[in-house]
Amino acid sequence: MHIVIIFINIGDYHAARLQAAYQSCQKLNWDFTAIQVTDDTLQHSWGDCVSSLEVTVQTLLSTQSENNTQKDAFSSVACQALKKYLAKIKPDIIFIPGWSFDIAKTALKWCHEKQVIPILMSESNEHDAPRVWWKEKLKSWIVKRYKSALVGGQPQKRYLMKLGMPEEAIFLGYDVVGNQAFHPDNIKRLDQPHQKPFFLTVNRFITKKNLPFIISAYATYHQQIDNEPWDLILCGDGELCPQIEQQIAQLNLQDCIYLPGFLQQQEMLPYFAHAGCFIHGSTQEQWGLVVNEAMAASLPVLVSNRCGCYEDLVLEGVSGFGFDPYNSQQLTELMVKISSGKIDLKIMGQAALKHIQKFSPDRFAEGFMGAVKYALANTQ
Repeated sequence: MHIVIIFINIGDYHAARLQAAYQSCQKLNWDFTAIQVTDDTLQHSWGDCVSSLEVTVQTLLSTQSENNTQKDAFSSVACQALKKYLAKIKPDIIFIPGWSFDIAKTALKWCHEKQVIPILMSESNEHDAPRVWWKEKLKSWIVKRYKSALVGGQPQKRYLMKLGMPEEAIFLGYDVVGNQAFHPDNIKRLDQPHQKPFFLTVNRFITKKNLPFIISAYATYHQQIDNEPWDLILCGDGELCPQIEQQIAQLNLQDCIYLPGFLQQQEMLPYFAHAGCFIHGSTQEQWGLVVNEAMAASLPVLVSNRCGCYEDLVLEGVSGFGFDPYNSQQLTELMVKISSGKIDLKIMGQAALKHIQKFSPDRFAEGFMGAVKYALANTQ
């Protein structure tokens, strides 16, 4: 048996999953190959996450290639390279990322032409983007051409069921991270990056991450707290950075809201180690893997109820709280509650850490193998 898994670009998140899936295949003496469309990190500056893997990784569009003048990961060049490589290695099963990318459409069509089993990987949920009925009909037709699926959690599963995939064909565990890298036993010894207690966010500075909303809620919080309010640290960078800097200056909060910029994972760990609480306020989010990371670092979390991970990860009042990302007063009140000293944040953080252990790379491997076995059993 030869199984192939395709990603657009392999980053930290994918590397941990690949290693777990590879080890599961090794136990059965199955071959396992990972394909990344490009080693250009695109939206996420992950750096090299491939060289340390035991997994065989094929890059279709290498930024190091002198002959590669087309760096578009969704181009016809990538699609042709994919078909050529698949024809060379002759896989039995292919895990395909989503349904909308040209590379995904190409892989699915190739599977049907060559009688290879296609398995869908998806983190989409019904509410992570506006939906148009005719596009949903087309999507339903595409989804039904997959033999099984590996998804993030319950909202993602419900969405695939609505699109026509049988419930028993859908397996959970897609959205996990390498929890151990964030475990408090491994990071608490790191130097404190900030001397005062602080709320932490980690985001690209783009519209859907809702950072002006978080800043506005924090400004009200800062006014309401008479005695030593916590600071707010916004890690990341992006197109909205000038707007965010201007908002902070207009609110005169430069001495309590800090922007460290974009940080690689190792540079982020001290912030996860010493934050008091993590906030994720997106208005649209397929999942939100940074919440996994925060919980793996034993942090209480405040998470927008529009995030795809909210239902599966946030245990209300136990591991954290959810909030409406359009209701700034609600977030302000949660900030007050978290920093009041009336909640045992250590116990809440321990609950977050315990719960996120259910969302480990082993869970990905379990869902991965479940999807494979179901597809094999239901293929004529």
